[in-house]
Amino acid sequence: MKSKSEEAVAMMAADYNCAQSVLSVFCEDLNFDKDAALKLTTGFGAGMARRQEVCGAVTGAIMAISLKFGRGLADEKSVAENTYLLVGELMKRFTDKYGSCLCRALLDGCDLMTETGRIFYKENDLSGKICRPCVADAVDFLEDLL
Repeated sequence: MKSKSEEAVAMMAADYNCAQSVLSVFCEDLNFDKDAALKLTTGFGAGMARRQEVCGAVTGAIMAISLKFGRGLADEKSVAENTYLLVGELMKRFTDKYGSCLCRALLDGCDLMTETGRIFYKENDLSGKICRPCVADAVDFLEDLL
């Protein structure tokens, strides 16, 4: 049986983005539909539509925390405060390991908004060298927090 981090890396290898790969492996635990999770996270890949903002592995993990601990219609505001603490801890762990939560910093100069950047990404296996390890670690951090 594969670990959740191995499952998430396998999702990336199957051409799902970083956010999809992270959230999808927690769907059963969160009682959340996997197809809905994949659709919800589609736009968050490559730091939100290739804009290289917050890493998709991090946003996928934030969505998982929010699904489990987030504030709903019947919840007090304090529920949101606890969620913020957990998200902050996730982001701290990620930043401590990688130096940033920003995709553009993680990919160090590779501009995914351009065709040239996307070719560079593929030819230099940045998915295998950078993105998949980020996904695996985001899942591991998340398992510890959930």
